[in-house]
Parts: sequence; structure tokens; C-alpha cells
Amino acid sequence: MLIVEAKFDGEQLATDPVDHTDQPEFATELAWEIDRKALHQHRLQRTPIKLQCFALDPSTSARETIGYVVLDLRTAQETKQAPKWYQLLSNKYTKFKSEIQISIALETDTKAPVDSFKAKGAPPRDGKVPASLSGLDPKDIVAVLNEEGGYHQIGPAGYCTDFFIMSVTIAFATQLEQLIPCTMKLPERQPEFFFYYSLLGNDVTNEPFSDLINPNFEPERASVRIRSSIEILRVYLTLHSKLQIHLCCGDQSLGSTEIPLTGLLKKGSTEINHRPVTVEGAFTLDPPNRAKQKLAPIPVELAPTVGVSVALQREGMDAQSLIELKTQNEHEPHHSKKRVLTPIKENTHTGPQSPSESPVPPHNQSPPTKDDATESEVESLLYDKDTKLNPKAISSSVPALLAKPVTTSIASETASGQKIAVPATSHHFCFSIDLRSIHDLEVGFPINCILRYSYPFFGSAAPIMTNPPVEVRKNMEVFLPQSYCAFDFATLPHQLQDTFLRIPLLVELWHKDKMSKDLLLGIARIQLSNILSSEKTRFLGSNGEQCWRQTFSESVPIVATQGSNNRIVDLSYTVTLEDYGLVKMREIFVSDSSQGLSAVQQKPSSVPPAPCPSEIQTEPRETLEYKAALELEMWKEMQEDIFENQLKQKELAHMQALAEEWKKRDRERESLVKKKVAEYTILEGKLQKTLIDLEKREQQLAIAESELQRERRELKSERERNLQELQDSIRRAKEDCVHQVELERLKMKQLEEDKHRLQQQLNDAENKYKTLEKEFHQFKDQQSSKPEIRLQSEINLLTLEKVELERKLESATKSKLHYKQQWGRALKELARLKQREQESQMARLKKQQEELEQMRLRYLAAEEKDTVKTERQELLDIRNELNRLRQQEQKQYPDSREIASGKMDGPHGSALEEGLDDYLTRLIEERDTLMRTGVYNHEDRIISELDRQIREVLAKNNASN
Repeated sequence: MLIVEAKFDGEQLATDPVDHTDQPEFATELAWEIDRKALHQHRLQRTPIKLQCFALDPSTSARETIGYVVLDLRTAQETKQAPKWYQLLSNKYTKFKSEIQISIALETDTKAPVDSFKAKGAPPRDGKVPASLSGLDPKDIVAVLNEEGGYHQIGPAGYCTDFFIMSVTIAFATQLEQLIPCTMKLPERQPEFFFYYSLLGNDVTNEPFSDLINPNFEPERASVRIRSSIEILRVYLTLHSKLQIHLCCGDQSLGSTEIPLTGLLKKGSTEINHRPVTVEGAFTLDPPNRAKQKLAPIPVELAPTVGVSVALQREGMDAQSLIELKTQNEHEPHHSKKRVLTPIKENTHTGPQSPSESPVPPHNQSPPTKDDATESEVESLLYDKDTKLNPKAISSSVPALLAKPVTTSIASETASGQKIAVPATSHHFCFSIDLRSIHDLEVGFPINCILRYSYPFFGSAAPIMTNPPVEVRKNMEVFLPQSYCAFDFATLPHQLQDTFLRIPLLVELWHKDKMSKDLLLGIARIQLSNILSSEKTRFLGSNGEQCWRQTFSESVPIVATQGSNNRIVDLSYTVTLEDYGLVKMREIFVSDSSQGLSAVQQKPSSVPPAPCPSEIQTEPRETLEYKAALELEMWKEMQEDIFENQLKQKELAHMQALAEEWKKRDRERESLVKKKVAEYTILEGKLQKTLIDLEKREQQLAIAESELQRERRELKSERERNLQELQDSIRRAKEDCVHQVELERLKMKQLEEDKHRLQQQLNDAENKYKTLEKEFHQFKDQQSSKPEIRLQSEINLLTLEKVELERKLESATKSKLHYKQQWGRALKELARLKQREQESQMARLKKQQEELEQMRLRYLAAEEKDTVKTERQELLDIRNELNRLRQQEQKQYPDSREIASGKMDGPHGSALEEGLDDYLTRLIEERDTLMRTGVYNHEDRIISELDRQIREVLAKNNASN
């Protein structure tokens, strides 16, 4: 047999046993009754619904686990959804992929409540928009983060003209131990408790504390900057009328309360224009599922309460908390904390999807990190203005010395702290990492995963985790929520480079399961040194200084930690490093908590003088050596007395601490005893009431037993009477049946006679039909033997053949015409293609010939140009030589010039004239050849040069003649 058990909200339900087959059908509905508040609480805590399938042996009642399924309560909707198949985890039958079909849905209970006649306050009218904002849809009134402006905008930009500051302060808490049930198991280590709430989408937690009886935590105020108008803000507070505050321990909610926000902006009130409006007081914390657990009401004096103040004011107005703190004293302003949840500069990130940057975490006050929800809620606090620094984070090896700029009020809080100097060469860096998505899952089962990493070099050893867990299956890519985190720190550039090269960032992949322990699946190694080699881009900082930014993105495999180092899944990430230059703030204050080292006792600075040799012999007690030894012994005794006094003081301090701890434990035990006594008193009352109810029930059972005996006797007599009546009716029915059988037999006999008569008539009719059919065939044969009949039949056959042949002829004619037309078109197309191909070939040939001709002419022109240049140079050399010789002859023989010229006019003059003619002819031929190529014209330089040389030669020839 098979059975399925489901566990939720402390109740366990089971289906009816069914046969153990391949496809069993349960057809069972399991339902839990729960109110909306408890449902919201379960959704907030992501409470799972676990279904376990068992194989049941009816003979021995032994059960064997087959597998289980974990359902997410957040997937349940009020609208009916189609059933889905869920694969069994830890399946016993490993060779088969066992699945179970489940449909999960929410149904509204229509039963009338018990206190239906109790008067209740009218609920606020959701979404009623004033007449001045008639064109505005209430659904559009949402809080949107504006990172550049550093505020949350509520409503359209056209209506938002004013700035407001909304702050929530948790001041004190009392009687918190009443929220811990006797059956709840706290962590073995010292448990840490904290308050959690969500303010405009920002998750906020206060500083954790460990003592529930005397909760000691500093009041904290979380503020957001809002841009809106009074009317729109009033509508928004009407839509979101309550602020829920939870007391948490790890991932469990011990109690919650709701703060009404509608009283901040009342209709027609203008109080906010003159002073801050507040809603404050001590609100009672209710444990989750009080109605479901049927808990008795707690007396008012023992009720757990939390002091909360919610204030709303216009920006620029001084706000004063009006709440009367139970733990208020003169130095309270020096210990209160402020948290600003709205960004101010461009390097800030807020919102539930971005974990906060925490440069230096508070000393030993980090919330529990076992659950991802708590971790993400703690890390979502942005711009923590607490000036307490972790002394472990302030060292030379961890350069997290630079915090966010804070207001002047912080200076008074840290005036007495120690100053830590930042090196003058330190740079202000901002390193951000965004784990974008995981994809390409290799394992054969879906995983419900989160990513976790820690890098103490950035100033915080607290692990950073994504939230909430996401389900990853094969062949799908899942984007991780709340996976962005930025760190601001100051360090030396070479130290940053050295650390990035030596220490990689290890990202752990955890599988989250509410029903079992978290499982570490694999680890991804991210080499942060890759960003140092990426391209640098310049941008302007908030004060106009030049800054540098480097960005690097890639995908790395996540390798399994157990077994063979196989890849599980790929992780895509983006890292950014921003360098803001040298650090301007040279000193950082550290609170007194970081100065925990005890002072060292100073030794006397005066040392006994060295003895001087003395010539005069004195008594031994009067020598300097003896006095020095005596003084040393006295100093030793004094130091021993001081040491004994210190030990006594330490012993006294330890005894006082033990006494205080004993008193504290005694108070805790006394409180627990009072709580137990109150519980036992309530249980005793319940027990007495139960005993009275049992006595009443026993009397009722005795009366019911006598009534049952009487009714049993009456039933027995009535049964005998009914039995007699039944026998009589059976006898009458038998007689009626015998009579009916006789009548049926007579009817059967009559029907047999009618049948014989009709059978005889049928035979006669068949004989008559056969005779008529034979006569018809004879007549038909006589008619068919005539020649007219045969000719008519042949004519009919020929007519049919003629029609068939005409039809075939017509179709053949049409086909011939169609093919003829197609053949003509094909011939025309072929001729056109042939002509086009010939034209294209001719054009190609012609173009190639033109190109060859142009190349030949260019080559000839280039050769002619080189020849002209060479000959021109030779002519110039000859002319220069002639001029030089002429000048020399003129200088040597000035008087015999005419005689020499007359003598030289013979054969040398005729030879020079013939050379000029040949040169002139060659110049003219070269010019004409270049002009015939069509490449040159009369404006070109080479043609102009040839014309000039031709004119000179002509001029010389004329001059010689």
C-alpha cells in the first residue's frame, strides 16, 4: 500500500492508503485552516510544505520511505491552477523517475466567524483619490528609488514638489521571554535576537542582543528621504496603512506587531507644516499562529511590548523624538544610532535587490548568518552612520579604514575615541561585485541554491549571500536576486594589486532545504587580478575630481567540493573597481571598545646610581652596594605588594562579575519559574475544566447507552414485523408469476398457429413470383432477337466512342497549343539571354582593350618622360660646358675674337647646326607622341617644358644663321 503524509504549520495530514501500482491514484485533498495574518507570516518566513511518500505493509504496519517533495507556499494562488508533476527527491527506485501530480491552491473560507456581531472599526477606503488628483490611478502611487537625487519618489513627477523625511525608531522592549514557547529549541550557542521591518522596500534590522529578559540594545533610527506631496503621501499611507515589526531569532519569527500609519496624515490636518507628526507608543508583540495554537491570553502586565516611534516631517525641520524611552538617561544621545536608507551620492545603491555596503561592521554585533533571509535583511541597511569600528578591522593587513562621510553630530559621539592615521599615499577605492546569473547545470536534479562569499580585505569578514534561494534546473539560466554588493575602503595601490594577485575570491554554492541541513555543492574561484588588466575609463567624482573605473565580466565554472572535481554549473559575474584618488580624511576615530588592551605598569625611571669606589673603609651596611641591594629588595617587595593588590582587585572584579552573572541567572530563573507557574496555573484550570467536561460526558454516555438499548429493542421488533410482511409479499408474488406463465403459454400457442398460416401464404407467393419471372425472360429473349434492336445497341456504342475520341482530340489540341506557346517563349528567352551575354562579353572585351591601351600609353609616356629628363640633363650639361669654354676663350683671347670666330665658322659651325636640327626634330616628335596619347594637354608641365626647349632651339638656330 502507498500513503502520502504532508506536514505544515505543526499539523500532519495523510491520504488514505492505495494499492502500490505503477500509476496509483490518491484523489485526496489535504487542507489546513489558517488566517490571512498567519499566511502572510508563513510566506514571509518561506515556510515549506513537505510531502513524504511511504510504502505501507498492512500486516506489520511497517513503513518504508520512497521519497519526498518540498512545495513553496508562495506559489499557491487564489485562482485555480492546473496540476503539476513534481519529481520525488531521494527516490528509492533509482532506475525510475518517480513523479507525483499535485495542485496547490488557496480557498477563501465562507463560514461566518463566531464574533460576527462584534463591532469592528471600519477599514480604510483603499485607493480613494482626492478630487484634485482625479486623473491619477492609485496603482501608480508607488515608491521608486532615484539614485541620482538620493530620494524615494512616491507618485508621478508632476505632482511631487515637496521633500519629507520619514524615520522609524525602535527604542526599547520588555517581557520578550513570554514569546519563547516551551517546545522551541534555541541554538546551542548564545542566541542572538533582533527586530526586523521593511521601510519603503528596504529591509532593516537593529543591533542584535542576546538577553530577552533584560534586552539591552541602543535605540536606532532608520530614515528615508521622500519626494512627494501631502495628498499623494496621504493616499500612499492609506494603501500601505500598517508597518509590521518582527522579533526574529535566526530565520524564525518569535512575534510581530503592526504600527498604524494612517494617523500620520489625517484628512484636513495641516500639522505637518508646523511640526513633525508621529505615531508612537508601546505595542504588544503577538506570537505567530496564536489562534492556530489555541494559546491562552497573556495578562497585560506580562505582555511582551516594543517601543516604536514613527515620525514624518518636511525636510529641513528639526525632528525631536517624543517617545519616553524606558532606558533614557543623560548620555543617551551619545549612544543612539542613525541609519539613512536613501542614497546621497552616485556611488550608493539601495533597494531590496542590492545588499548594502558595510565598510566596517559593528563590533561583535552582526546578525546570525545561518539563514539567507536574515543575512540579506541585515546587509540591506544602507549608509549606517554608526561610528563604532571593529578593532579587528583596523590593522595594517585589513585596509578598511575609510567610511562614508557622516554629519557633524557624529563628531561628538567619537570625540573620545582613538585616532588612526591613514597613510598619505592611500587611495579611496570602491569595489563592487554583481553575481548576475547561473546557467548550464550539469547535475541531474534541480537545486535550490544561494551564493555566499567573504573577502576580509574589503574590511568585513561577514559573509555576503544572495537572497532568496532560487531553483535551477537543466538547460535554463537563472538571474540571482540581491546579488550586488559594493565595498568602500582605503589602501595602497600596490597592496591592492598584491592582494588581488595572491588571494582569489571564493564563491560558495549552497543548496538550501528547510527540512534538512544546508549542503555545500561547489566553489567557484574568481581571479580578482583580471580587473587590473582591463581598460580604464575616466569619470568625474561627486566633488568634480577625476576618478578612474575598471570593469570586467566573465563566466567561471563552479566545481564540486566532494568526489571528482566536476563542473556543476557556470556563474556569470561583473566586477567594477573605482579609484577616487588620494584619501582626504587623514584620521579616523575608533570607539573605546577598540582600546581593550590593559595598560602596562611603568617601571621606575630612576635607576640606583652606580657605586663609586671609596678609599675610606666603612661599615658594610654603610656601603653603596649594600644600600643599592637594600633599595632593590625594597623595590621588589613594593612590586610584590602592588602585584598582590592587582590580583586582589582582579579577584574582586571577577567575584563581582560572577555575583552579577549569578544575580542575572537568578533573575532569569525566577522569571522562567513565574512563567512556568503561570502556564501551569492555566493548564490546571484547563485540566479542571476538562475533568468537569469528562464527568458531564460520562453522564451523557450513560443516558445515551440506555437510549441505545431501548432503540435496539424497538429495531428488533420492527425487523421481525418487516420480515413477516416480506414473506407474505413473496408468496403473493409467486402466485402472480404462475398465473402470468399460464397466460404466456396460451399466447405462445396462438402465435405458433399464426406462424404456420403465414408460412403457407409465403410459399404460394414465391411460386407465383418464379412463374412471372420465367415469362418475363422469355419475352425479353424474343425482343432481343430482332435486327433493329441489335443495330440500335451498336449505334449507342459507337456514339459513346465518338464522344470519347472528340474529348481526347480537344485535350490534345489544347496541349499542343500550350506546348507551342511555351516553346516560343523559351526560344525568345534563349535568344534574349544569348544576345545579352554577347553584349556583356563585347563590353567586357572592349573595356579590357581600353584598359590595355591606356596601360600601354601610360607605360610609353613614362618611358618617354624618363628619356626626356635624361636628355634634358645632358643638354644642360653640354650648354654649361659650352658657356664655360666660351667664357674662357673670351678671357684668353679678347683681341682675336673676330679672327677666332672667323676661323671656327668652318666645319665646327656646320656640325653644331646639324646637331641643333636633330635635337629640334626629336623634341617635336616627343611632344607630338605625348599629345597623341590623349593623356597630356598643352597645360601639362612636361608639354610646356618641351615647347620652351623647342623655342630656345629655334632661337639659337636663327641666331647662328
